[in-house]
Amino acid sequence: MIKKEMIAMLLAGGQGSRLGVLTDNVAKPAVSFGGKYRIIDFPLSNCINSGIDTVGVLTQYRPLRLNTHIGIGIPWDLDRNVGGVTVLPPYEKTTNTDWYTGTANAIYQNLEYMEQYNPDYVLILSGDHIYKMDYEVMLDYHKASGADITIAVMPVPLEEASRFGIMVTDEKGRITDFQEKPEHPASNLASMGIYIFSWPVLKEALIRLKDQCNLDFGMHVLPYCRERGKRLFAYEFNGYWKDVGTLGSYWQANMELIDVIPEFNLYEEFWKIYTRGDIIPPDYISSDAVVDKCIIGEGAEIYGEVHNSVIGPAVRIAPGAVVRDSIVMQESVIGEGALLDKAIIAQGGVIGDHAVVGFGEDAPNEYNKKVYAFGLATVGENAVVPPKVRIGRNTAILGETLPEDYPDGELKSGGSIIKTNEGEEAGR
Repeated sequence: MIKKEMIAMLLAGGQGSRLGVLTDNVAKPAVSFGGKYRIIDFPLSNCINSGIDTVGVLTQYRPLRLNTHIGIGIPWDLDRNVGGVTVLPPYEKTTNTDWYTGTANAIYQNLEYMEQYNPDYVLILSGDHIYKMDYEVMLDYHKASGADITIAVMPVPLEEASRFGIMVTDEKGRITDFQEKPEHPASNLASMGIYIFSWPVLKEALIRLKDQCNLDFGMHVLPYCRERGKRLFAYEFNGYWKDVGTLGSYWQANMELIDVIPEFNLYEEFWKIYTRGDIIPPDYISSDAVVDKCIIGEGAEIYGEVHNSVIGPAVRIAPGAVVRDSIVMQESVIGEGALLDKAIIAQGGVIGDHAVVGFGEDAPNEYNKKVYAFGLATVGENAVVPPKVRIGRNTAILGETLPEDYPDGELKSGGSIIKTNEGEEAGR
């Protein structure tokens, strides 16, 4: 039997519905980030930088782009004969065939994969956070404390603690209580959704709880283990960590990359972030272009103005166009004289000549006010915005829109045009 000290199980099957039209055709971990990367690149890079060479990636929602991106793991040095990266979708069984129905259920359905490596420890990760962490240091803490389970936690302002799962600890770091989004938190240590389990403890809990509906680590596995006297410890992390689960946090995390002194640095030699690199031409900035405080991806062509923005690979920004405080993902086209202000344009989006995306005052979105907020105008993958129209804030566009979709040439703040293969689903 192959023996590995620690393997990683990376949960990457979520839709990320709070990202709205950005995840209509792609799983959240495969969404572009930082003009070059995809979100899943960060935990994968953390694994190989931490010396973990065996990673199971659990996929489910819209996995094609994610599977293609991961491939056999070459960019992360995870193309190994023994171990490496393995994509683990749900599969048909002789009995109890089912989709993954919870975080822990997904891990349970892959017990056979884990057993073949006979690990001492299993690292459970989420595929949708932006951060750098040395998991080997966390493992050392797990061993030194004699823990059965170690949970990574991050201090947050006490006034914000009610938004998180909170861990209450004693003076030695042992967890004495869990509080899920408490109204009156007893601690400011928020769970990061990163766990190290001693393998026998994880295996026993998953088998015992296998019939639990929507089996979840926070709701079921951790309380079960604590009730049976297992030693749970909190590992405090004080670096940069961002859950880019909303359009606002996603936009903010991208903007933080281009600060004069970025809070999250992509350029450190000692902790590189690896990604799949397509062979495309170098970027081109014309003599008439104006570019300041930006990230520009490979193969981009810049003829207009770009200010304080993140531009992906193979994007074309035509003469006279102005892009400000925006994210433009790969292969998008911004037409002549177009204006983008605090906009997110997903992969392959086309903005017509002299169109305006992002103008006016904020207004609650009529289609989904919780998702389409933060003053952003969001254009989905391969969507088309016709020339000369104006799109307000807290708006959403999906599909090939036409001039007649915009009464008086405008989509006012708070409006949406959502078109799918089945036709228009949500109007203005």
